[in-house]
Amino acid sequence: MNLGMIPAKTARLAPGREALIDIPNDRRMTYGELDERVRRLANGLVGLGLAKGDRVAVLSRNCIEYMELYFACGRVGLIAQPLNWRLGEVELQRIFDDGEPAALAYSAEYADQAAALVRQASDVHLLSFGVDSDGSYEKLLAGAGTEEPARSAEVGGHDPMLILYTGGTTGQSKGALHTHHSLFAGMINQTVAERVVPTDVYMLTGQMFHIPVGLAINYMAHGCPVVLINFDAKLALEVIQRERVSAFLGITTMLNWMMAVDNFSDYDLSSLRNIQYGGGPMPHSVVQAALASLPCTLIQGYGQTEGMTMSFLSQEDHARALEGIHPERLDSCGREGFMTTINVVDPEGKPVPRDGKTPGEIVVRSEANMIGYWRRPDLTAQTLRDGWMWTGDVAVWDEEGYLFIVDRAKDMIISGGENIYSTQVEAAIHEHPAVLESAVFGVPDPEWGEAVKAVVVLKPGMQASEADIIATAAQHLASYQKPKSVDFVDSLPKAPTGKILKRVLRDPYWDKGERKV
Repeated sequence: MNLGMIPAKTARLAPGREALIDIPNDRRMTYGELDERVRRLANGLVGLGLAKGDRVAVLSRNCIEYMELYFACGRVGLIAQPLNWRLGEVELQRIFDDGEPAALAYSAEYADQAAALVRQASDVHLLSFGVDSDGSYEKLLAGAGTEEPARSAEVGGHDPMLILYTGGTTGQSKGALHTHHSLFAGMINQTVAERVVPTDVYMLTGQMFHIPVGLAINYMAHGCPVVLINFDAKLALEVIQRERVSAFLGITTMLNWMMAVDNFSDYDLSSLRNIQYGGGPMPHSVVQAALASLPCTLIQGYGQTEGMTMSFLSQEDHARALEGIHPERLDSCGREGFMTTINVVDPEGKPVPRDGKTPGEIVVRSEANMIGYWRRPDLTAQTLRDGWMWTGDVAVWDEEGYLFIVDRAKDMIISGGENIYSTQVEAAIHEHPAVLESAVFGVPDPEWGEAVKAVVVLKPGMQASEADIIATAAQHLASYQKPKSVDFVDSLPKAPTGKILKRVLRDPYWDKGERKV
């Protein structure tokens, strides 16, 4: 399987079918047009002298050119290296240098950043696109042939295709290296879980520099149109209504924001067939609100950059929970995916009991797992062991294999010798109707070692005090689990995946792992 060939199939069968609907740039493209441009771009990159395995960095917001670059790189054995435009200058430069790309494609709005990135690498080919660009991207396509690149027949399988940098939730981001094969295996998992049909219209809400782009590519493999947006809650609702979107992935916080939009009930969302949510724990109350408010099925997906989506809470699980059958499973991230085997183990790697109470680390065996971290054999050896990927996520599981994540291993709070799982505290905090988002973590405490701290974002126009939040949490938790202090902020720091960066909130209270005095 050469994933770069995906547009070619629908281009043969239905060349006039829409492939990409680029909302930010007001552009639309058919599969026939896309496949020709991908062939031209692939030939152009080869013509620049790029050899199989060379990296092509991309710096842009979501747009048609981004998808063209993914398919063109895949078609001729190049490795796409998407860059997170949200990063600061130092971290962006570090990631760029880490990949040592032979080419950098960028939208014109990032011209200054692109120039800075290549300042010490004058041999990098620069390709600019979009309004106010120098036209170099389009000139490359215009000067290249439309024939199928000869090299495409030699590419696929276990050839690397994509370096996806992790969100950095626990520190410096790392490049997870995926092949055509690993991405395709992850796409099979998604097809089975989402029950993709050829009539779907998929909306990509996440940024294309991270793993959700694999879900969009999967829908394109089925010949479906993909709508590209840069997420805004009101815009998402408008686009669903106008483009008759049937499916999308909503990072946990996105669904909450969408349902909080003024006049939410006035939007015509009847085209929706299925929504997947994930990217972090979803409070039980928010899941129930989504089930009541959205006219479609829901599934939850649990995954990581390193392994795509690994487990799913099915549509039937959600429906049964509404009927009062195992409602507690709304707190679960489901069971292992179609192409995945999951275990929950103790530090020695032995499976923990399926008793719903004994915690262990989630380990995953899957064809969708990355082949390793780019140029980090040390970290690869720690994460990939004997065919299993160690996720760093702590969970319990029940007798039927449903996973309940209780925390990241590094996010667990130990106060007075008691283990406190931040996700449980967050779930209790979300019982307060004014809470939009929250993050719970441990801070130094001279008596107990650590104390529970909460940082909360309130819904627009609503109010709550520190005492209100603590009192709500206390109704659902043991006394030692409730927050000792609460801060209110306008927004929480997030990784590209939408996951909350607790380390950014926590680190100011700690100094190199030691308690400040």
